[in-house]
Amino acid sequence: MKKATTEKRLFQYAMKYKKTIIVGLVCLMFAVALELSGPFIAKRLIDQHIVGVANHYVVTEDGNIEFNGQYYTRVDRTDESSEQVVTLFQDGISFYLLQAEVPLQAKLTEADNGEVLLEYQENTIAAAGEKLSTNELSVFFQKEVKSITWLLVLYISLILIASVFVYYKTYLLQYASNRIIQKMRHDVFQHIQRLPIKYFVDQPAGKILARVTNDTEAIRELYVKVLEVFASGIIYMFGIFIALFILDVKLALISLVLIPILFVWMKVYKKIGGKYNRIIRETNSNINANINESIQGMTVIQAYNQTERMVDEFEVLNEKQRHFQTKMNTFNAFSSFNLVDLLRNVAFVIVIIYFGSNALDGTVIASAGLLYALVDLLTRLFEPVNQIVSQLEQLELARASGQRVFHLLDEKAEEMDDSPINRYKGKVSFEKVSFAYNKEDYVLKQLSFEIQPGETAAFVGHTGSGKSTIMNLLFRFYDPTKGRILIDDTDTRTYAKQQVRKHIGIVLQDPFIFTGTILSNITMNDPAISRETAIEALKAVGANRFIEKLPNQYDEPVKEKGNEFSTGQRQLLSFARALAFDPAILILDEATANIDTETEGMIQNALNVLKQGRTTLVIAHRLSTIQQADQIFVLKHGEILEQGNHETLLEAQGEYFKMYEMQLGKDRVQVS
Repeated sequence: MKKATTEKRLFQYAMKYKKTIIVGLVCLMFAVALELSGPFIAKRLIDQHIVGVANHYVVTEDGNIEFNGQYYTRVDRTDESSEQVVTLFQDGISFYLLQAEVPLQAKLTEADNGEVLLEYQENTIAAAGEKLSTNELSVFFQKEVKSITWLLVLYISLILIASVFVYYKTYLLQYASNRIIQKMRHDVFQHIQRLPIKYFVDQPAGKILARVTNDTEAIRELYVKVLEVFASGIIYMFGIFIALFILDVKLALISLVLIPILFVWMKVYKKIGGKYNRIIRETNSNINANINESIQGMTVIQAYNQTERMVDEFEVLNEKQRHFQTKMNTFNAFSSFNLVDLLRNVAFVIVIIYFGSNALDGTVIASAGLLYALVDLLTRLFEPVNQIVSQLEQLELARASGQRVFHLLDEKAEEMDDSPINRYKGKVSFEKVSFAYNKEDYVLKQLSFEIQPGETAAFVGHTGSGKSTIMNLLFRFYDPTKGRILIDDTDTRTYAKQQVRKHIGIVLQDPFIFTGTILSNITMNDPAISRETAIEALKAVGANRFIEKLPNQYDEPVKEKGNEFSTGQRQLLSFARALAFDPAILILDEATANIDTETEGMIQNALNVLKQGRTTLVIAHRLSTIQQADQIFVLKHGEILEQGNHETLLEAQGEYFKMYEMQLGKDRVQVS
């Protein structure tokens, strides 16, 4: 089945909160509609109440304007007819009251001795009239003040109402955006917990970290900024085009050319900018992986004086990131902002040519209010265009990050099933088990053995013999390539992996201690493990000897990785953790390899008590720690070379005898 595109999957995440987004967009529509009322109000204010004062007036008995003992009413505000029509004519900043009806578009050529000469369409018009003083002119404007005031109050009121809708639009879209990214991060982190161990072996921790943090943060910017900008921009542009069509259909049709230009540009940007952003994001992940590795291995790096080499490796990645980021910035500077400025200037040139040519033909003479409204709308039109273009880089960055995040989510995860199963009796059987990490390079070869409930079985052998692989298979970190693994005569693959691990405990050679407290590291915040049980487990392994000397004892805070404790103390905590969960099967994976003799003695004493009724599997290099084991399996190249207890294997004087003799000799050298 073909996977959905990145854009579609990002959209599907947005649709999880579609109700909130839809309400936010509705608020945006109301805000845009209210805000775009401004040019229409301005047009009416200019044409009707400022420039419109220069108009034709009729003399009436009860007109609303009184001047020199006569009453006047604008012809567009009365249905009364009168034989006496006068004209308030405007020439620049001067006004004349002419005792005749003359075209308002005429051009004044001369005014002298109470007579005014005008030209209109190559004709000369003479009319009696006089220039009005400022005080005289104010009589005509006074009647417009109330209307102007009401229009201004209306506009301010609409803007205030629009601001309320803008607030809720911003709040709702931001709320939805943060919830979307919260859901995505939850899904990514939850998915990581279900990925097989093999994935973490193949992928550097820094790369995985970058996908959970950096990439999801880039996607968050998509929803928080880009979603709002694009939604606002598209709705705003749609509203402006409607307004343009209301005012001037031809100019609106010409302005529609902007849409395909913007669409083509977004396609071009997606191809070029997307390529750069994918490289930038991948390089950032590699930088994170490099930094993570450097921090984890800082002791070794400084001990072997490898700081310069690590800096050089980092600088190669750093330079690559800078190189492509510079290319991206250059591409933006050369294209995006120049494009908007170019389109804006071309639009204003088109407006000038459009109205200029019409004026020369005498077909259309635009009013001042109409010109103001159209210029205002065109200016507003390029605001969302500029915002959309400025967010294209973030859009492509989010798309590249989305591809990486969804690639992680597409990794096949393990089925989760935490339903309880009966506690194991503890019988462990391997039946002709073969396993290869990579294709045909088998680590285990036709391995068969059986461990009875309550027995302690040890696995010894040189590095690479397959000891740890046996434990990985038993714990179902991996499944056998061939053969079967049975617990209590039941194939482990009949259970979910979580069920198999339910009654198995493990102590690793390098214990992992979590940030928290000593007790939280033992209980793992599992409500089934009581405080008393955890403390008993700590006492059983002898950890209470150093814990009770701490200021907060069992509630002592633990820093990252438990670095304030010695290696032996961390191992005791790890051992107590396994015991607190009371496993039916206990795995010790070279658990005493890094522990001093005194601590090892404490663990051995605890084991003698706690292994009763529990099957224990031990991987050990120190043969002195497994002498009491019921069975010892000697491995070589993935096969069982010898099998028996300590005494029988020594008597056989085979591989085990040689290993034991070699270690005993080393011990003597160290003593001497």
